[in-house]
Amino acid sequence: MTPVHPDTRIGHVHLKVSDLERAIGFYSGVLGFELQQYYSGGRAAFLSAGGYHHHIGLNTWESAGATPPPPGHTGLFHTAFLYPDRAALGDALRRVLDAGLTLDGAADHGVSEAIYLRDPDQNGVELYRDKPEAEWPRDADGRLAMVNAPLDLEALLAEAPARA
Repeated sequence: MTPVHPDTRIGHVHLKVSDLERAIGFYSGVLGFELQQYYSGGRAAFLSAGGYHHHIGLNTWESAGATPPPPGHTGLFHTAFLYPDRAALGDALRRVLDAGLTLDGAADHGVSEAIYLRDPDQNGVELYRDKPEAEWPRDADGRLAMVNAPLDLEALLAEAPARA
């Protein structure tokens, strides 16, 4: 079997949420994605970065007022949002902390740096940036050797651009 084309990417995520406006408040108001449009009579919305049609779809079609799945059940572990560089990730961290949200964790994986949190519906969210491939840790045979080391959040915040 041949592998998938190397330029294949995940284009967007579509989440069931219990409260559309609350979810928009998180993904737009905290993380900064732009609301592109409401859809389906106001029961769904599309958000994006840079004016793209949508990176995030949110809907209440089957989930208005619902509760999150209990621990120990299958489902989405987290959605990962890739930031272009360390400064942009630092800005994302500052937005999250300014909103008073609690982090689930933060890690330097050798190949990337990531912060973890939950959205209002308790969906896992990863905000990360990839390190240059030349810096990825490898074992003696050249295979990836990812790690789970602490991430210096103060240093990351220091790289965030100054606010206007």
